[in-house]
Amino acid sequence: MAVAIITESALSFLGLGFPSDFPTWGRLLYDGKDFIQITPMRVVGPGTLVTLTVISINYIGDGLRDALDTKVRRQ
Repeated sequence: MAVAIITESALSFLGLGFPSDFPTWGRLLYDGKDFIQITPMRVVGPGTLVTLTVISINYIGDGLRDALDTKVRRQ
């Protein structure tokens, strides 16, 4: 799931993702890159949210793997 989010954001940033009228984090980063000197929060906000979402999904996946792994015995 995390790889899909990163891939979609990267493709949208490059202009190869969803149409321009569909808001995605990659598209928000692409639109904000021209204004980074004036309003850096147009890039920092979506970038931070993409990062936090991917990290959260990875931690949830690790927690589920540890909780559901039957090979590891707890003492």
